[in-house]
Amino acid sequence: MNRLKIGIKGAGDMATGLAWCLYQANICDIFMMEIKAPLSVRRGVCFSDAIYTSKKTVEGVEAVKTLDENSIFQAWKESKIAVIADPCWKMIESFKPDIIIDAIIAKKNLGTTMEEAPLVIGLGPGFEAGRDVHLVIETNRGHNLGRAIVSGPAEKNTGIPGNINGFTKERVLRAPAEGLFKSDFRIGMLVKAGDIIGKVDKKNVAAQISGILRGLIKPDTMVKKGLKIGDIDPRGDQKYCKTISDKARTVAGGVLVEVLKRFNCPSDRNMT
Repeated sequence: MNRLKIGIKGAGDMATGLAWCLYQANICDIFMMEIKAPLSVRRGVCFSDAIYTSKKTVEGVEAVKTLDENSIFQAWKESKIAVIADPCWKMIESFKPDIIIDAIIAKKNLGTTMEEAPLVIGLGPGFEAGRDVHLVIETNRGHNLGRAIVSGPAEKNTGIPGNINGFTKERVLRAPAEGLFKSDFRIGMLVKAGDIIGKVDKKNVAAQISGILRGLIKPDTMVKKGLKIGDIDPRGDQKYCKTISDKARTVAGGVLVEVLKRFNCPSDRNMT
């Protein structure tokens, strides 16, 4: 298989799990396009953090912040994943990648089209296979998680976070107002129900349950009311803060199968 160039929209936890999986399969020429101030919550496992810190390592794979085409090529030369602040996806035109994967998880299509690459994949709701992407990968937890959809949409967004030890919506911290998020807490800290994790526009952000602070948006970030800004894991295991989730691994595996099916097939086998 020739060296594939893959562009990934987003560099949050789902996109990071995907990039990590592809890298482990020796598909390493990856550039990830993020906004200028990423809003990732699970920053311990998000390559998007490289935008702030210049580099980020997740489970042994390093991503580095890049600024242009030359620095992306340099990152690949050094066997690193490239992350670039490119909210308008200009690098797609520059690199003409073999594959584009929209892993923003916005629950809607922000402009991805099948014309962007020979293979365009959308993760989760908001995409329709055969209309705006070639394939959709199911992201809803359950029997079909990670399954490829070749025609039609993914399951609708339920709006309910995944169940962990009986907790769903209670696990999530959301901005109570629009404004600057302030917090002295760090990912990996133990918290108790009722703890004030931070403030937005002088309004408290309180924990509803006890557990490990598995994710927290970068403090001093401007947020909108209702935005997810934190994640509490009631299991209380700090290892989960620095390792890719089961959901991200499953979705990534579904993508990898489809990539290999199309680009690593024997010459006597028709591509479908």
